[in-house]
Amino acid sequence: MSKFKKDDSSGSPAISTASLPDIVFMLLFFFMVTTVMREVDLKIEIKKPEAEAITKLEKKSLVDYIYIGPATMRYRSMYGTEPRIQLDDQIATQATDVGPFVIRKRTERNETDIPFVTTSLKVDEKTRMGIVSRVKHELRQVDALKINYSTTRKRVQP
Repeated sequence: MSKFKKDDSSGSPAISTASLPDIVFMLLFFFMVTTVMREVDLKIEIKKPEAEAITKLEKKSLVDYIYIGPATMRYRSMYGTEPRIQLDDQIATQATDVGPFVIRKRTERNETDIPFVTTSLKVDEKTRMGIVSRVKHELRQVDALKINYSTTRKRVQP
């Protein structure tokens, strides 16, 4: 007669890994959707000035950025150490290039959004105001009157 042996192993059952690929793909999809790729390759070195009273812009999609400052180390041999104006990925040769840049950006937008567009100036803290004044003059010429200066929040020291 054969004897049946009862299995007395009372260990916990193995964790099922059948749903693991689903979880991995769900996380991958989440990060692909929420990650924002850098739109502009900065050729300008910017250390923003500090301010105490700052407000955030509501709609970042309605902001055009103009960068003003010295060229980064990578581009110093090409552009020198003087402050330059960067419009998207291009270095402007002079301040008069700002007007056509703003007009081009307007043509790419919906007509109802144009009155709400803000031009944000990201200016290095050591840049002299002469070049900033010339850029502001060019913005006035093309009726881009909503201007924002990008800053960082001033740290309060105890």
